Amino acid sequence: MSQPIPVFIGYDPRERAATNVLIDSLFQRSSAPLAITPIVTPQLEAQGLFRRERDPKQSTAFSFTRFLVPHLMGYQGWALFMDCDMLCRGDIAELWALRDEQYAVMCVQHEHNPNESVKFLGEPQSPYPKKNWSSLMLLNCSRCTALTPEYVNTATGLELHRFHWLAGDHEIGALDQGWNHLVDVQDPAKAEGATLLHWTLGGPWFREQRLMGGVLAAEWFAARDDSSRLWD
Repeated sequence: MSQPIPVFIGYDPRERAATNVLIDSLFQRSSAPLAITPIVTPQLEAQGLFRRERDPKQSTAFSFTRFLVPHLMGYQGWALFMDCDMLCRGDIAELWALRDEQYAVMCVQHEHNPNESVKFLGEPQSPYPKKNWSSLMLLNCSRCTALTPEYVNTATGLELHRFHWLAGDHEIGALDQGWNHLVDVQDPAKAEGATLLHWTLGGPWFREQRLMGGVLAAEWFAARDDSSRLWD
């Protein structure tokens, strides 16, 4: 029997609703067992794995903790990291099947050049090359040994999110855009065939952004209602 797919989800207490809906959408559609672990910052701090002060440029609690996944995996095997502000419409096992041993990391290679300076809840919007690449990563953990707790706690945000811990971009494999569609950033027409929707600017779980994505917001609310429905 194959082992469950290890899925790590970046957790921010302000986005608990988003996390719960994402987890349910993953379970409901996966053809393979999943081992889902929310990355909760206070837990990592209690274990002595994370100790850096909050950076004024970080917009979520998991901006840096995501890079501890290879360490949490003992630098063995593969793992999937996802931001919590996503909704899965298909079988995540199909993404897992795309793992390619020639790469250390695989991700959707967006060209996201934001015009806005703030996003949800007034959090800063920082433009940089490879923006949003790290919001969904297939990590070949044995080739991510540079991501030690010491490095994750001391490297700059740009060094982490621009993959400076790899030997070069040749170690980054490209995934189809449908595995990380940026809502209200990319062409809305492309959302129709996307398997993973990503509300990177903030989603309908925030009162101020209940209509974010238009019909996609309605889809998120339908998923939320389905996940919380009580059966007799």
